[in-house]
Amino acid sequence: MFYNLSRIIIYIPIFIMAFFKKKLRGFLKKRLFQKIDLKNPGKDYVWIHCASVGEVNLSESLVREFLENTDFKILITMITDTGRATAEAKYKNDKNIDLLYFPIDDFFKIREILAKINLKALVIIETEIWPNLIRMSSKKSKVVFANGRISDKSFKSYKKISFYLKKLFLNVDFFLMQTEEDKNRIIDIGALAEKVENFGNLKFDVKLNDFTEEQLYQIRKELGLENRKIFVAGSTRNDEEEFILDAYDKLKDYFLILVPRHIERTTDIEGRLLKKKYRYEKWSTMEEGVKKDTQVLLVDEMGVLRKLYALCDVAFVGGTLVNIGGHSLIEPLYYRKPPIFGKYLQNVKEISKEIIHRKIGYKVENTQEFVAAVQMVEKKQVNLDDIDRFFLENTDVASKTFKRIIDII
Repeated sequence: MFYNLSRIIIYIPIFIMAFFKKKLRGFLKKRLFQKIDLKNPGKDYVWIHCASVGEVNLSESLVREFLENTDFKILITMITDTGRATAEAKYKNDKNIDLLYFPIDDFFKIREILAKINLKALVIIETEIWPNLIRMSSKKSKVVFANGRISDKSFKSYKKISFYLKKLFLNVDFFLMQTEEDKNRIIDIGALAEKVENFGNLKFDVKLNDFTEEQLYQIRKELGLENRKIFVAGSTRNDEEEFILDAYDKLKDYFLILVPRHIERTTDIEGRLLKKKYRYEKWSTMEEGVKKDTQVLLVDEMGVLRKLYALCDVAFVGGTLVNIGGHSLIEPLYYRKPPIFGKYLQNVKEISKEIIHRKIGYKVENTQEFVAAVQMVEKKQVNLDDIDRFFLENTDVASKTFKRIIDII
């Protein structure tokens, strides 16, 4: 009651601001005023909630488990536009999957969704704690946190409201956490110990497109880069490009491909490239490959990064040189490319520890270390068999998660 009353009070200034701010108005319209038009109203559904691109990607193997082994329909919600675009690219034409923006925990919109489906299970990917979603769904179905994790920052915040979370978590049937640390943390902030299990990380189970050597050569040829060494900086965040460009200047004979996490930053990055007088092209306007004198290719479209990781010689993973916490280290590894990453790893803590322990990637803190890491990649210091072993030892997390959920439905 208090939670929803507080939301109504907060809505007032937000809607006033939205009247003057077009971007905010568009954000609210997509989420709070979207039409709930489902493909299979009244059918048995599993609702899988994701925050953004990362969660949409890592939940794919779990979605496939449900589609291949049950008759349930799937509803996937996400908060961000990039998450929505990624989900549409994967599932738009699948008659058994519906995609909606998450209505930012609005009571009335969630009630409208639940009225149109026979919900069997709500599966929240990682740890998106939305009180209305959890409480209202628990009255109709089972509620499970899958691939749960509690970051250092979130843990400190959640500890302050653990008295509230303890009561809210009574509505959750199981917490399937990534690591022992995550398991202990969720218990510490209010979950019942008997409801919490350490289940491993779904990121190990991400199924990516495979490419033959011939296909990769053809892509290189189409880009005009068949005879160039390619350095891909993926999912870069604000201020990381400066570091990347400084390191790039110290490398010999490399072609740089910048893939920002958010393509709306393209104009800002263009300004930096122009200021430093780099010869660059944009992915969207490139014709028949890059020009011979081009130094940098700036990717301003979604859904390209994995292909570029597959064909590159050197891979950097962004969100790690600035205090964001890191993006997927698994993706370049999947293509047997040792990832280079910075020191900010709170979102990928366990995976980065494993990578460093197995010596299948490189953590760097300055330009000198970055250049040294590239040189080690060139010298093939990483044993590719160790990368293969890493994946072999961490398979079937999605299958185990699916079976655990089915057991309680």
